[in-house]
Amino acid sequence: MSGPEGMRTDAAEKPPADERARIEAAANQGTGRFRLAELRNLGLLGVLLVLILAGSLTKPAEFLTYDNVVVILTLASVSGVVTVGMTFVIIGGGIDLSVGAIVALATVWATTQATQMYGTGGVIFCALAVGVGCGLVNGLIIAYGRIVAFIVTIAMLASARGLAINISSGHTQTLKADNQTLVNLGYKDEFLFGRIPPLVIMFALVVAAGWIVLNRTTFGRRTFAIGGNPEAARLAGLNVRLHTLLLYVLSGLCCGVASLMLIVLTGSGTSANGNLYELDAIAAVIIGGTLLTGGRGTLVGSVLGVLVFTTINDIFTLNNLTTATQQVAKGVIIVIAVLVQRLVAERRAGADPT
Repeated sequence: MSGPEGMRTDAAEKPPADERARIEAAANQGTGRFRLAELRNLGLLGVLLVLILAGSLTKPAEFLTYDNVVVILTLASVSGVVTVGMTFVIIGGGIDLSVGAIVALATVWATTQATQMYGTGGVIFCALAVGVGCGLVNGLIIAYGRIVAFIVTIAMLASARGLAINISSGHTQTLKADNQTLVNLGYKDEFLFGRIPPLVIMFALVVAAGWIVLNRTTFGRRTFAIGGNPEAARLAGLNVRLHTLLLYVLSGLCCGVASLMLIVLTGSGTSANGNLYELDAIAAVIIGGTLLTGGRGTLVGSVLGVLVFTTINDIFTLNNLTTATQQVAKGVIIVIAVLVQRLVAERRAGADPT
């Protein structure tokens, strides 16, 4: 288009397009640092092998048994699904401290007598709807209410846990025999191929879907871009608020799926479910290499982090160490991981003056 009006239109439209291209390129560069990610993942695999060796030496008759491996993988599956959602949120520059309480609320709400009247479909729908609903509330207040994620998710943690206690009156609600489909999934005779627990298959599917979304879609690239520099992403024309909202909805959906897995695993719902899941998820994400400041991370690293922590818990349990000791160990690992991230970031900043 020629003329002054056309020149003004081109001048107004071209910079955002250029900026969008720059942000997309920066996001692709952030997701393309395969060498560093692979080295970190190899390090985590090494840690996992050391833990397996430690478990084999301390409890040789119990650790490397089929039943114990199934226990480790099943427990890792439940917390791992929550960790998938947490990975997206943290890469996007946020944090979600309410995931454990949302899981508890979803299990309780889905196992009430009123919900179970609608059968297995009602239980599944309710668990997913509660998770998505809580994530939607978190996202709306954070993205459009402009309140810090830490405060909002802490408030959701207290509210969801309190609501779960009120609904269940502090009691455990058992899944009725009518919902046989869900009940059967927790039994060994229902394992796929006779050896693989269905919950592990569910976890693998969630991780595969999450990896594709994070690494092969525009949504994933924009997550990296917004987490790396939200202001630059906004100037590039990305809808930062809507994307932030969707990240918390995704985290809530993962909580809903995890709550279903817990219902299958325990055959019940209780307000005590999901206790400290937020700690487990954040710890796994951090040692998996995702920056707390956002903009960089890998889903594979987060999954390896989940396996590391689940294996540590299993070794501690087999050796009759207390839960308090396990939590202290997790806290120490988190601090060490953050310190390592800080040292690496400072070294990079010193090496790259730009």
